[in-house]
Amino acid sequence: MRVGVDARHLGAGRGVARYLEGMLAALARDFPGDAWLALVPGRRPVRVPAGVRAVRTTAPSRALFGAAALARRPRLDRLLGGALDVVWLPAPAPIAVSDRVPVVLTVHDRSFEARPQDFTAYERLWHRAARPRRLAARARLVVTDSAATRDDLLAAGWPLAAERLRVVAPGVTAPGTAPTGAAVGTAAAARPYLLFVGALEPRKGIDVLTAAYRVARARGLQAELRVAGSGRLAGHLQGIDGIRLEGPVGDERLRALYAGAAALVLPALLEGFGLPPLEAALLGVPSVLSDLPAFRETLGDAALYVPAGDAEALAGALARIAADDALRARLAADARAAARRLTPSRAAAAMHAALIEAAGA
Repeated sequence: MRVGVDARHLGAGRGVARYLEGMLAALARDFPGDAWLALVPGRRPVRVPAGVRAVRTTAPSRALFGAAALARRPRLDRLLGGALDVVWLPAPAPIAVSDRVPVVLTVHDRSFEARPQDFTAYERLWHRAARPRRLAARARLVVTDSAATRDDLLAAGWPLAAERLRVVAPGVTAPGTAPTGAAVGTAAAARPYLLFVGALEPRKGIDVLTAAYRVARARGLQAELRVAGSGRLAGHLQGIDGIRLEGPVGDERLRALYAGAAALVLPALLEGFGLPPLEAALLGVPSVLSDLPAFRETLGDAALYVPAGDAEALAGALARIAADDALRARLAADARAAARRLTPSRAAAAMHAALIEAAGA
């Protein structure tokens, strides 16, 4: 099978990029008999998974796909040399693909529809150019990371029949490499801190996080809050007592931050899957999370939940998780067991089955 992949996100560092990098690496490793052709626009250096052939273009991403959105040219399958059995689009984005080529589209969440105010004017324009509902209608199959997202698409009236939807939970691995002989989940006892990992954007609950942390700090919370990520709300976190901005971090630094944390905190207002709590779990770290269906789907009761948007409840949870060693240990053990089930090979097998089904339909 010859599979074409829209790989514009490779190297971007955020959620879709990490999803694509992990899934594509597992697919190429576990199914080496297939040809994996990844279109990577522009000249920016990127790391391409082993077993994947990268096809580069001189045109940068915005110019290439902006033209595709307006004129339906150039077409991704033609840029990859044609003769493709199927094209995989790892997220809705402006694209052109020849009508005869089957498409599998991954939709991670519906944030661009449910919370458009969280995005910049440019991002909203890009979403309109992508025409996500039209892409879904054109696709042979639509893959979601969770049953929660699948059900949300159906409830929102997307042009999809249930039989064209497949749930494929991404594989989860701990970032970075473990130092020889190192244990995880032990540094927190020596110097406890809470950790947020993600985009500093409204839908991640940054305002709720800062309000809750201020309250908890005023009530005696000693643990620092370290924040790993970037985004336009970074300024909201500056100058607050106890908060340390780490900025964007690489895999090795991210691993160290996870391993040394007392707990991960993610008060998202909307989530289609949620990778950081699972990465933290693999390193023995529990999480405080908004009570969202996607988190419940992967972790069950193996997290401390608070109502989404409730700063007072979150403040109480932060104080509780920082003070209760037994609670942290129980949640960490249960969360690690849940995360270990979401292996990259399991995810790749399910995605490969969807690609074969679409190619043969």
